[in-house]
Amino acid sequence: MDYQSLAREYMVTLHQLRRRNNQDKITDSMRGEHFVLKFLSMHGGRAIPSEISKEMGISTARIAAALGSLESKGLITRRIDERDRRRILVELTDAGRAQQNEHENMIMGMLERMLRNLGETDSLEFLRILKRIAEHPPEEFFRNDSAIK
Repeated sequence: MDYQSLAREYMVTLHQLRRRNNQDKITDSMRGEHFVLKFLSMHGGRAIPSEISKEMGISTARIAAALGSLESKGLITRRIDERDRRRILVELTDAGRAQQNEHENMIMGMLERMLRNLGETDSLEFLRILKRIAEHPPEEFFRNDSAIK
């Protein structure tokens, strides 16, 4: 089997999907902001910036910029931790929770329509393959191995 040709076809298909879905219109900062809201939602509505930075794998300076944007929109608040005054706590506001829920519902709706369009058999097969990929450690797939031909 020619895995290199399959990999090329996979890349082309992903590019077509990205263009078709107008993902280019969604800025990186918006994706980052949604990630922050989701992270806070999954962690009891509060966290410290370094936890968010570590999870996203980006600098604390970039997190600070995203937090500033979210705070200016009224979606989060930042305050000094009463127990450790050196730390800043980031907390979801009610508006932040509402936006996170709305965004999650939109994504779930899109995914449900996609799976429904595939049909039961293909949906189950698609998820089976995704789960199989997820079982492998990322470094197994994402190493820089120029020796592969």
